Amino acid sequence: MSTDTLDNDTADAACETESAEPRSASSGTDSRTLIAVTVALLLAAGAITYGVLASRGEPQPKPVPTAAVSYEVSGSSTVKIDFIALGKQAKSLTLSGSDLPWRKNVKVALGTEPTVRIVLDGKGGDAWCTVAVHGKHVQRSTATGPYGRATCSAPLPDAQNTSSPTDENGETP
Repeated sequence: MSTDTLDNDTADAACETESAEPRSASSGTDSRTLIAVTVALLLAAGAITYGVLASRGEPQPKPVPTAAVSYEVSGSSTVKIDFIALGKQAKSLTLSGSDLPWRKNVKVALGTEPTVRIVLDGKGGDAWCTVAVHGKHVQRSTATGPYGRATCSAPLPDAQNTSSPTDENGETP
């Protein structure tokens, strides 16, 4: 009868070999995860550093100096209203079939001309527009009859030609 026996050194080596394989796979996964996390952190740090350095070199755009303008349209008709408002650039906006009274407060860039135009519908009637700059009425105009028209405007000084200081929003007081 033959019996297979292992000596202690061979048995210990077999146990170490069996347990070493799962450890090496686990430690390989851990080291790959560690490398991936390190690379991600370095990329994030690089992006943040680039953003900070890039923003320091560029001058910040100056706010556009503006004036507070109030448009008002009143009367007894339905009207189409065109007016100028300030976005990144001065632009005209149109409201069709507006019921009256109507009022809009906007900021308009200095050097432009805040304007409101009204056109009555085919039924006619009476309507008037007004423009106020910094709360002071500048112009009033009246439209009457079918498709009657009126325009109100108030030229604003150029930003370079005004000695008025502007506030933190670029608005003249």
